[in-house]
Amino acid sequence: MKLQNQVCIVTGAASGIGREIAITYAREGGKVVIADLSKAAAQVVADDIVKAGGTAMAVAMDVTSEEQVNAAVAEVVAAWGTVHVLVSNAGIQIVHAVEDFPYSEWKKMLAIHLDGAFLTTKAVVPHMKQLVNGKPQGGSIVYMGSVHSKEASLLKSAYITAKHGLIGLCKAVAKEGGEFAIRANVVCPGFVRTPLVDKQIPEQAQALGLSEDEVIKKVMLKNTVDGEFTTVQDVAEVALLFASFNSAALTGQSLVVSHGWFMQ
Repeated sequence: MKLQNQVCIVTGAASGIGREIAITYAREGGKVVIADLSKAAAQVVADDIVKAGGTAMAVAMDVTSEEQVNAAVAEVVAAWGTVHVLVSNAGIQIVHAVEDFPYSEWKKMLAIHLDGAFLTTKAVVPHMKQLVNGKPQGGSIVYMGSVHSKEASLLKSAYITAKHGLIGLCKAVAKEGGEFAIRANVVCPGFVRTPLVDKQIPEQAQALGLSEDEVIKKVMLKNTVDGEFTTVQDVAEVALLFASFNSAALTGQSLVVSHGWFMQ
């Protein structure tokens, strides 16, 4: 198993991509922490993992609150001793044209995506740096970026700004963490059919004057090579690669998973 006994915190793991990553990590032997705004929703996923023979616990975490982040990480360390893997996945989507974007919503987007990534990273890094048999324990930090970490689309200025920012944070963490065997990488999915994307379809249809079917075919999947959505399983497999690749040969990198929506 690729993550045997590795303590893995996944934020926003009560649904969607985060849930699939948590399930995948547990299947590979990880001790998985389901971190979400709703502890009740997180507990459902943790219970499902345990029923399937895995190891999991649920914690409540608002990633924009330093107090909550620190408390949740402390709870994990009290239970399982350390943290080996962080997946900073929590995110939302709000769409407006730039001139119509309420400043409060702009700040909310950046707080969840960027501040949340920073605060969770800050909380786990000291545990990854601790000495084990005279050497730094090390660890892997996986940020959930997007094709919008590389590219732009209409109506998503805050999301694009935040996702671009994650690549900068990742590179900084990879440089600072190198001597401590801490790796940092970014997964950049294309459009994944999650509740977050389902919510965007009618919003974009209204904003762009298109039908919902046109939004899917002419906006979301127009540039893919096969007209297919990226799946949560696709993203989880790349997150597993980054978590389990036990060498600094793969750090400070971003990998696009998008059916060719964006190529580099």
